[in-house]
Amino acid sequence: MNKKSDAYQALIKQKILPLYYDDSADVSVKILQCLYKAGVRQIEYTNRGPKALENFKALRKAVNEEMSDVQLGIGTIKNAKAAADFIDVGADFVVAPSIDIPVGKTVQEAGLLWIPGCMTATEIATAENAGAEVVKLFPGSLFGPSYIPAVKDIFPALKFIVTGGVDANEKSLREWFNAGVIGVGLGSKLISKDLLVKQDYEGLQKAAAGLLTLANSIN
Repeated sequence: MNKKSDAYQALIKQKILPLYYDDSADVSVKILQCLYKAGVRQIEYTNRGPKALENFKALRKAVNEEMSDVQLGIGTIKNAKAAADFIDVGADFVVAPSIDIPVGKTVQEAGLLWIPGCMTATEIATAENAGAEVVKLFPGSLFGPSYIPAVKDIFPALKFIVTGGVDANEKSLREWFNAGVIGVGLGSKLISKDLLVKQDYEGLQKAAAGLLTLANSIN
């Protein structure tokens, strides 16, 4: 079993990476179950609140018991201690908003996929030299799809995903994928506050399923 390769292949196959955080472990699990029913098999839970680690344990338990084919990753990892803490409780891959060498070392020593966040050519080069194979371009709203071909030409060995600035519609997805990314991260544009306030899990499931279908229709 190669966890790094498994996470990479899941990202390539799914194209859409839903990401979210909620203070409630119960709500977090319900969102996970809802996404799973929609066909999602790779999810990024984000380390954006004080209960993230405890909630992640609940998610890991749910995955182990009900959704063994899910890749459950952790995002918004900014230091090596946080990386180690979430790896210890079963993170399948690690996503970061920035490039941090100790984080990369911790993740790669654990045999997992590390996806650091970058924006400039210098940051991307630093990530590549530190062993990254996939880089998250963030925030995409600051540069747009036209940025992708330029950095792909400079870093042909790297694969790119983008978060921030991606909308849950065909026009946005087509622009990003045609520019050359292998995946897009979607948070509130997919798992909206409105849906959560209304506890409209059926609506979320429908939206996620539709987005997966749309992404897979774009070559």
